[in-house]
Amino acid sequence: MLIIVGDDPERIRSEAAFAKLWSARPIPASSGTTTRHRLNRGGNRQANAGLHRVVIVRLPCHPPTLAYMQRRLAESRTKRERSSAV
Repeated sequence: MLIIVGDDPERIRSEAAFAKLWSARPIPASSGTTTRHRLNRGGNRQANAGLHRVVIVRLPCHPPTLAYMQRRLAESRTKRERSSAV
């Protein structure tokens, strides 16, 4: 992960830019009174896969990660939104 950031460190100016690089920043997809977000398909896919592995490994043994996932699942409204809550 550090190699990917090291390739071009100037473009990482904020947490949002860092999340966008990893394809972890959701894109607003709202219409009318419905507020939704969809997954960002841009960014570095290898970095996103690495981030996914980190979350999957941390989930069973890291209480803050588990609490975050449970809170996000409780906030979700549809099954599709639940799948992108991690």
